[in-house]
Amino acid sequence: MSKFLYKYGTVISLALPSPAAHAASAQEDMLTTISEAMVIGSILFVLAVAVFVYFMRLRDKRSAPVKSLFEEREPIHSVGPDALITECVRKMTAEKIGALVVMDGERLIGIFTERDALTKVLAAGLEPSTTKVSEVMTKDPYWISPTTTVGDAMELVTKRRFRHLPIVKSGKVLAVISSGDLTHWLVKDQAAEVQELVDLAAQS
Repeated sequence: MSKFLYKYGTVISLALPSPAAHAASAQEDMLTTISEAMVIGSILFVLAVAVFVYFMRLRDKRSAPVKSLFEEREPIHSVGPDALITECVRKMTAEKIGALVVMDGERLIGIFTERDALTKVLAAGLEPSTTKVSEVMTKDPYWISPTTTVGDAMELVTKRRFRHLPIVKSGKVLAVISSGDLTHWLVKDQAAEVQELVDLAAQS
């Protein structure tokens, strides 16, 4: 009987992992966990840096003057006060723009937008082929100087719900920027930079 118990115990001891094997396995699991934690930590660190860089550069870009968005020699899409609505709409369609400035010589007297065409002409039942732009334009529109910061311009279009802002210097219209222009300029370089950092994190 004692021989049977001895053999049975020997078989069980051989079948079960030894304490040394347990220790080695636990150590290997711990090293694997530490390695995974380090990889995850590296990824999170790079992503945190990416977010920080994004917002720091976004803040810097918001402090840039709006003249950074355009060249002063860019064409100004404008019409005179006697232009008919059909002419204005055709011009906006051809140029793929959402607004025209209305000029009396070189003096800015109004702005006409797609919204004006809908709300002040079509919705009001006016005839586009006989209505002059001076009758439905926004008179004496709000404008900004080329030294106005991008951040201030963004705040202006957000609070006042402007979609287009003429930029005027010494009485001369230099450009017309839209809310879309401002947004695109702010983020155009940021997405690529953040993607590079994310790719770097993925390779870590």
